[in-house]
Amino acid sequence: MTEAAVDPKLLEILVCPLTKGPLTYDREHQELVSEQAGLAYPIRDGIPIMLVDEARKLDEES
Repeated sequence: MTEAAVDPKLLEILVCPLTKGPLTYDREHQELVSEQAGLAYPIRDGIPIMLVDEARKLDEES
């Protein structure tokens, strides 16, 4: 399966649902990262899953 890149325009619009802060795209892990919240939101089949319950804590190793 090929990795789908996140549309830069979408990345400009999306914010962390917890902090409302900016997100950065982690291509290697296919996640959107909120440094403020310490969370990484998964991207599945090209769709960002913007649910706090689905996010991985940044200090966890995957």
